[in-house]
Amino acid sequence: MAKSRREFLADASAGLFGAAAVLHAQDQKSATPQSETSSPRQQAVNPPPGTPSAFGTAPPVGPEVSPATFAEAEKLVRVELTAAERAQAAGNWRSSMAALYERRTGPKKVALEPTLSPASRWNPVLPGMYAGPEHNQFIRSKNDAGPLPKRDEDIAFASVTQLSRWIEARQITSERLTQIYLDRIARFDSQLRCIITLTRDLALTEAKQADAEIAAGKYRGPLHGIPWGGKDLLDTAGIATTYGAEPFRNRIPTKNSAVVQRLHEAGAVLLAKLSLGALALNDVWFGGQTMNPWLLEEGASGSSAGPGSATAAGLVGFSIGSETGGSIVSPSMRCGVTGLRPTYGRVARTGAMTLCWSLDKLGPMTRSVEDAMLVLQAITGPDAGDLDSVPSKLDFDSGASVQGLRVGYFPAWMNGRGATDVDRAALETVKKLGMIPVEVSIPDWPYDSLELILFAEAGAAFEEITLDHELDQLKMQVPDAWPNSFRQSRFLSAVDFVQADRLRRKVAIEMARVFSEVDLLLVPSLRDEMLTITNFTGHPSLTLRAGFVQVSQARSDWAPDPQHPLPRFSPPRRVPHGVTLIGRLFDEGTVGRAGLALERSFNVVGERPPGF
Repeated sequence: MAKSRREFLADASAGLFGAAAVLHAQDQKSATPQSETSSPRQQAVNPPPGTPSAFGTAPPVGPEVSPATFAEAEKLVRVELTAAERAQAAGNWRSSMAALYERRTGPKKVALEPTLSPASRWNPVLPGMYAGPEHNQFIRSKNDAGPLPKRDEDIAFASVTQLSRWIEARQITSERLTQIYLDRIARFDSQLRCIITLTRDLALTEAKQADAEIAAGKYRGPLHGIPWGGKDLLDTAGIATTYGAEPFRNRIPTKNSAVVQRLHEAGAVLLAKLSLGALALNDVWFGGQTMNPWLLEEGASGSSAGPGSATAAGLVGFSIGSETGGSIVSPSMRCGVTGLRPTYGRVARTGAMTLCWSLDKLGPMTRSVEDAMLVLQAITGPDAGDLDSVPSKLDFDSGASVQGLRVGYFPAWMNGRGATDVDRAALETVKKLGMIPVEVSIPDWPYDSLELILFAEAGAAFEEITLDHELDQLKMQVPDAWPNSFRQSRFLSAVDFVQADRLRRKVAIEMARVFSEVDLLLVPSLRDEMLTITNFTGHPSLTLRAGFVQVSQARSDWAPDPQHPLPRFSPPRRVPHGVTLIGRLFDEGTVGRAGLALERSFNVVGERPPGF
């Protein structure tokens, strides 16, 4: 059975930390000094012309190692050497392998700029395959938004689809709408802790500009004048972008990220930089824990905690989150909002914090499916600053039929851990709408082993603050937090990284087989295997509220801590529960069409968190 992310991290933390401690102690006891000129196979000082260089003949560098060093290190990478093999490896390590660390340790040390991407790139589209629609089409719903509500809170919770119609028809100004959200932030953020930086003056300036443009007949489209919030890993020119982490809390970029710039060009109004778990993990940042509006005793989940919380509480019109391994899906699920994780490469990440070059994705978090599609349309497209961003098309028709769509599902998962009556009812709704449920399966492979790629890339992305111990400033220093994981990542095997990358390709081939049988998948949102698989293969996902469940204990992203038990509830509390649709690569239009049909049938999207 696959482990959850926190179980995987906790087990790995305990094992690696213990082995590393033993290794250090053994080195201190057993290392035998060697002369710096005693390498067993040094290159001759003046070799004859035409003599090629040989491995293991470079001048020795670095600290001494011994057979005992290798004996302990074997436990970290789970290999076994004989005594003779250890002796041979230790004998020329300093001449053959230690020099490979020169880039980091000197004397020819080379700095790697934060914007520098690895040479290797992940392409989710397999060789010889074509992905995505053949043409662009975006057809909005034709439903009348209805009269403008009299109460500000009813306006605040309206969908972007409605808000845009009211603004376009000049039933409400962007300035008034912006002020409504600013007032709600002032009223509720102290309970939620979802705002890192409030951009009040900028928002009012942008809102007035939007109103002037619309009055002059220069309407830019559905997001014109709509207030939004961005996860605080999106660079904003002249405005702090902190990554939610203490070492970066005074960081002020000079340029807008590609997504921020595109939303600016669409006329959207930036209200706030929203919280994220420090360096994009879970829901604790330097200002505390961001809370779930539906259940204030529990965190909002992460790492897009602020976008999930603020959107659910009606503090923004929409928000932008990011996902590397579940950071849009999980807070959308817990906070009862709609989260769209685009296909890897569809949305340019230029100017966004890098956690993992081959996994990071940016996407909308909204209060309805059509809203998510409207935002996706505005932010989609490549940018020269993101080498992995590619041109793509979006074909979405809100009125198109879903009859005949083949929806894959995993029978065992619908009755397994994490699944609820809401998930099973969603499958029945699929049938009622004329879509065709299709049983699918995947091999029982060690999908968790793909996480090695995440840990290695993340460790590389934050190498500097790991080695200079700035990570020690982070609020969370538990075994399953980044500080420990980044330090552990230094001991991962490069060979195993390559093998994990090869497994990634094998998994992508398997997913291509699955999608040759179905048009999309319906899965329990937090099923670990599919959450891991689709993040690594790059498939798009749409998480939407499908109903409500009862919980008797607060939920957490963090590994259990007996010293700090989670609150229990008697009677149980009612909270929203979402399901997730997985689509073919670059086929967000089909996922959105199916999601919209399900949302209308579920008819639960309009309920608000009590007290907000």
